[in-house]
Order: sequence, then C-alpha cells, then structure tokens
Amino acid sequence: MCWGFFLPNNIDCSKYERYYECSKIEHMTDNQDHFELLRKLNRKPEATQRELAQELGFSLGKLNYCLKELQKKGLIKIRNFKKNPNKINYLYVITPKGLSEKTKLTLNFMKKKMKEYDDLKKEMDQSQ
Repeated sequence: MCWGFFLPNNIDCSKYERYYECSKIEHMTDNQDHFELLRKLNRKPEATQRELAQELGFSLGKLNYCLKELQKKGLIKIRNFKKNPNKINYLYVITPKGLSEKTKLTLNFMKKKMKEYDDLKKEMDQSQ
C-alpha cells in the first residue's frame, strides 16, 4: 500500500511501471478521500467519527485510517473535549499545513474537472 499524498514528478518510473501504476491509483483515491475529509472537518470540526463516516460514505475503519494519516502528516490535530465526561468526543483542528494542503487538493480537483469539461466539450464539438 502506498502511504504518501503525492507522487514525485521527477521519478523515472520505467523501472517501477507496475508499482507506479498501482501507486498512482492509490494516490488518486487517497487524495480524493483526504480532500473530502479535510473539507468536511473544515465545516464540522466537532463531528463524531460516526457522523463523518456516514456523511462521507466511509467505514469507521477507513475514516480512522484517514484521520491518523492526516494527523501523522501534520495536517490535522485531534483534541479531546476538555470538560466532557464522555472522553470519546474529539475536536478536529486543521493545521496551517492542512489548510495549505487542502488548497492544493482543491486546485488539483478543479484542474481535473476543467480538463474533463474541456474533453467533453471537444468530444461534443467533434460529433456535431
């Protein structure tokens, strides 16, 4: 399994073609999942893991994995509610590094959607 956010652009992947293709797909999936989770945490930092998992369509295990990866990368901080007797509630805080990463992911997402639009438009123009 690939654990990174992005593939380096300067790698000669010809030696690792099979691994690269597999990693590229995993990175796209990780990027999309992390992007959606960062967006959701930005809007609802006090949401429970069950709420987040349900709203994102993730299993609790997948959500927990993504949260830990984002925390490991320094993109979020996870805090217990201080005065809550039920210590299983957390507050998810996006760090400045996390906001920067969210911006990059948003730009990449928008570029991808614009390319899809341009490709579809070109295809429609050619069919007429």
